[in-house]
Amino acid sequence: MELTVEDAFAGGRRTITLQTPGAPRSYEVNIPAGVSDGQRIRLAGQGSAGLGGGPRGDLYLRVRLAPHPRYRVSGRDITVDLPVTPWEAALGASVPVDTPSGRVDVKVPAGSSTGRRLRLRGRGMPNPRGQAGDLYAEVKVMVPDRLSDAERDLWQRLAEVSSFDPRGTRTGRP
Repeated sequence: MELTVEDAFAGGRRTITLQTPGAPRSYEVNIPAGVSDGQRIRLAGQGSAGLGGGPRGDLYLRVRLAPHPRYRVSGRDITVDLPVTPWEAALGASVPVDTPSGRVDVKVPAGSSTGRRLRLRGRGMPNPRGQAGDLYAEVKVMVPDRLSDAERDLWQRLAEVSSFDPRGTRTGRP
C-alpha cells in the first residue's frame, strides 16, 4: 500500500481494492498516524479461507511511502529544504516552512550557510508508542538569477568592502 508522507503523518481511513481469486475485493483500512515505510498493517480475518473450512486468516498490507518533492523521511525524522535569501542567512531571520502538520516559522540564526540543519523537536512523524520524530529544516541559500542595476551595484559594493573569503585563498580584494 503506497501512501504520501502527508497521509502517513495524519493517518485515517482509506478504502483499497485488491484483486483476489475470483473478483476484486474492497477493504476499509485504518491507517495509524505516523505509520512508517515498511510497516505492516494487519486486517484480522480478511485473508484467505482456512484449510478444511477453517476460519479466514489475516491479511497484511505493507506500507510504502511514495517519494515526495519536499519531504525526505528517515525513520521518524523528516527533512525539508529551507530556501533563504543571502541577507536572511547572513543577518538571521524568522522564515516560514511548510511541514506535514502545517506552516511554522523557523528562526534562522545569523551566519547560517547552506547545509545547516535547524531542528524542530517533535515535528516529525508521530509515534503511537512514544515520542514523535524531529523535523529538520536544511538551509539552502538562494541567490537571484537576474539582478537589477541597483542590486548589481549593491552586490558589487559588498564585494568591495567585505573581507570574507570562504575558500581562504583571497590575497587581495577584487
